[in-house]
Amino acid sequence: MLKRVTVPGLFPPPTYSHASVVEAGTRLAFLAGSVPLDAEGRIVGVGDPVRQAQQVIANLGEQLRAVDSDFAHVLTTDVYVVSGEPGVLSAVWEVVEASGLSTGPHSSTLIGVACLGYPGQLVEITATAAVPEPEPKAGSEPEARSEEPAGRAGTPPDPGAFGTAPLTGSTLVTPS
Repeated sequence: MLKRVTVPGLFPPPTYSHASVVEAGTRLAFLAGSVPLDAEGRIVGVGDPVRQAQQVIANLGEQLRAVDSDFAHVLTTDVYVVSGEPGVLSAVWEVVEASGLSTGPHSSTLIGVACLGYPGQLVEITATAAVPEPEPKAGSEPEARSEEPAGRAGTPPDPGAFGTAPLTGSTLVTPS
C-alpha cells in the first residue's frame, strides 16, 4: 500500500524519509492543520511551543482516528513553528519524534514562520495519511463495491445535483 524511500545518494535523514509512494487506488486523507486548541477552542500552552506541540499531536491523533487512520499511516507532514530559533524548532521536533508520528518514517518539513492563525498559536501540523482498508470481520461477507466511479457508468451525473452556486466575493449565492 505504501513505501517509504530513503535516497542512497542523499544525507541519511534521522527520523523521516525522503519520499513516500502510495499505490493507485489507496484511500488518502488530507487533514487540515492540527492546532493547539482544546475542545472548547482555547489555546493550550500559551507561550510554550513544546506544550502546544503536544496538544497538536493529540489533536492530530483524533483527526486520524476520525478517518480510520493512525500515525503509522501518515505519509507527509508540514510542521509550522512560530520561531526562527533552531533550539525551539528542535524542541518541537522532539515532540513529533516522541509521539510515534515519525515511526513511518514519513516525509516531513519543519518550518519556522512569523505567525499562525490563532492569537498565541505557536505550532501547527498539516498531514496527509493513507487510510487502510478495514479488516473484514470474522464470518462476515465483504461488502459489495461498485467498480465504476460515480458519473462514469452510463449517463453523466446531473450537474444540478450538487447544488452548484456561483460565488460572489465571500457571499454564497444560491440559485432560486
